[in-house]
Amino acid sequence: MVSGPFGGTLVIIEAYAVAGVASGVLAGTQGVRDTLESADALAFDELTWFPLGGGGPERPRPGRLALDDVVLVVGELDAVPIHATWHEVHLDAGPYRISGELPTMPGFDPGRALSRPTGSFVLLREVRIELGDDPAAGRAERPLALVNRYVIDRVRADIDLGFYFPGARFETLAGQPAG
Repeated sequence: MVSGPFGGTLVIIEAYAVAGVASGVLAGTQGVRDTLESADALAFDELTWFPLGGGGPERPRPGRLALDDVVLVVGELDAVPIHATWHEVHLDAGPYRISGELPTMPGFDPGRALSRPTGSFVLLREVRIELGDDPAAGRAERPLALVNRYVIDRVRADIDLGFYFPGARFETLAGQPAG
């Protein structure tokens, strides 16, 4: 978040979607997480679109991006759990390969856990984002991101995260199917 020209707050985000990356100023006064959990689309006051299929970025303009198309969002996030155990995860979603660390509460046992993630987006830290078909295209590294848990195709992790990413195929970090 940065100060706007007339004293308001501007929330600047990157939204990685299936067809490209949207970067810009989020419309409205809610924070990133509140917007993701209460809206059906991200509304931008200023949106620059970077298509994955080639071509240059589009000029900044107002625009919307449906949340069903959003894989992950990067922005200023301040709700990071303090007493968490962090687990390495590798995710495949659409054109992206995403690596990072997912928080669980200390003593978390996936087989007996009563608490389930709420909302569509889960937090990751130390995030690395690559194009799955073209790792030579480079990598984006961000300190925090919110990942749409309903669009993940494959998960590799050291613990079973089935209820975090419904519909995804699971493997242990050793490459074996998760039991």
